[in-house]
Amino acid sequence: MKDVQKELATISTTLTSLSKKIEKMLMTLEKGSGKAAPKKRAKAAKKAAASAKKKAPAKKAKAPARKKAAPKTALTAKAKAAAATGGETMLDNIFGMISRSRNGITVERLKKRTGLEARQVSNALYKLSRKGKVETVSRGVYVKKKNG
Repeated sequence: MKDVQKELATISTTLTSLSKKIEKMLMTLEKGSGKAAPKKRAKAAKKAAASAKKKAPAKKAKAPARKKAAPKTALTAKAKAAAATGGETMLDNIFGMISRSRNGITVERLKKRTGLEARQVSNALYKLSRKGKVETVSRGVYVKKKNG
């Protein structure tokens, strides 16, 4: 947020200096040509600089743009490629690790073994628990469900 404020302040000062340069150029044109430049242009330049200063604080409140979600077709292509090559899905890998552990496995150990982020492991565990394959022994420890 502070970076945005700094950028807006520099833009404001730049616009002010540009409007001053324009006024100087108009003055030199007036002196050189002997004709009086229209006052409307000078007033318009001043108004533009003033409105830029007024608009700058309004832009501070604007939220940064969010990242767009990755297309779902890429994910399905990966899943199809894994199925075509006979590879297992991440759910299968995580379920295999859980079923091989005697006393259950923690989320941290799953993260280390799979190389996935915490959110990905959490989503996989949620899906497995919804399917009825996994149950929670204690917080963060999962075991294979005896019925599944």
